[in-house]
Amino acid sequence: MKRRETPDKKMILGMHFGNGYGSQPHAWRMPGVPKGGATDFDALVRYAQAAERGKFDFLFLPDFLGLDTDISHHPSMLTLEPLLTLAAVARETSRIGLVTTASTTFNEPYNLARMFKTLDVMSHGRMGWNVVPTSDPGSAANFGKAPMPRQEKYERLHEMVQIVQALWGSWGEDAWIHDAATGQYADASKIQPIGLQGRHVGAQGPLPIPPSEQGQPVIFQAGGGEYGLQVAGQYASGVIGATFSIEDARSQRQALRQAAQAAGRDPDEIKFFAGVMPALGVTKREAIDRRLQLGKDIFPSRVPYLGQMLGLRLSASRLDEPLSAQELQVARANPGDPRSPTALKVAREGWTIREILAHGVIDYHPTPVGPAEVTADHMQEWFEAGAVDGFWVSIDVYEDGIDAFVDGVIPILQERGLFHTEYEGTTLRDHLGVPHQYGLDARLS
Repeated sequence: MKRRETPDKKMILGMHFGNGYGSQPHAWRMPGVPKGGATDFDALVRYAQAAERGKFDFLFLPDFLGLDTDISHHPSMLTLEPLLTLAAVARETSRIGLVTTASTTFNEPYNLARMFKTLDVMSHGRMGWNVVPTSDPGSAANFGKAPMPRQEKYERLHEMVQIVQALWGSWGEDAWIHDAATGQYADASKIQPIGLQGRHVGAQGPLPIPPSEQGQPVIFQAGGGEYGLQVAGQYASGVIGATFSIEDARSQRQALRQAAQAAGRDPDEIKFFAGVMPALGVTKREAIDRRLQLGKDIFPSRVPYLGQMLGLRLSASRLDEPLSAQELQVARANPGDPRSPTALKVAREGWTIREILAHGVIDYHPTPVGPAEVTADHMQEWFEAGAVDGFWVSIDVYEDGIDAFVDGVIPILQERGLFHTEYEGTTLRDHLGVPHQYGLDARLS
């Protein structure tokens, strides 16, 4: 693709930051990956610094309140406590935003407000809170509870967000005087209790932490549905999405903008990020071979599902065979799985079943396969179609994959005028281009 003629608007990029190895289940087995990567904070800091070298706008660290997989043969995707992890990263980076998930179901507002604002001050205004409720029964059991009914779960979420934001704003922005000559440390009249009590949670306050350079952390949201859309529309400045087509991404983004407008906000205040899982290589063959190595132990179990996606009965005994001409003639994309059209397209190119799977057709985000230009083209097409404000990039193996993206894809996006060459600001709000907020949003009742 060509350089944009009017490169005023730039895409915003986040990087998925997970378990210390990468987004692919067997990243831990790849050559050169640190043996103890799941608990190697030096490695995690190094990966964050590599992303910052590429001028990524933020890291996105999801969370799960339990064991999320059978760890017999590959690690959990989410392991260490995320706020402590980002505290380590905050001290060794200077510009990249730091966004993490924290449950509104199994936390209390004062604790969350205190931790996030402390990290926001520590990072000089780079924190973001991805606001989510928790539905998983195993996670609930870790707190000695049962899952909350959906309605109550979201009632609690709204109370949590509003009380946390009120606590963030309870220390007035100009309350900290710190005048050694006069002996006045702070203007106590501007540090006030909030005294909020909802049906599920409450807090008296105040929270005795001054504002950061961005005031307070930025709210993110992940997850769809009517409830999620309402949460995003009222509070979020960034939405972490999952979509497999330009049309669906554009529809999701437009729905989010309408939800923000309905809440009395400017639609431009909400930014939508689609996921992308690049499979990079100097050639397409090299990229496929890398994914074959990463998926060699999991592909056999995925064959039956690939068959469902294509309307065929497929056996793992045929992993190294392409689909027959007769199978290709009757194959149909399963309308119940948005990944199916891509799987069918790849199958028709003549690849073996194993190679079809290596194209990432069952991965949870689109997977551009091949040289850096292929990923850059994918991102440019979606961005220029108005489907996204940017992407959250899920790297297959952190140890070499972050540098490959930073040294391969980023320069192409920059040369095409799609991505900044330097950080324009210092805070996460600066990076997202969203307005200042301190305390509750005055536009929301």
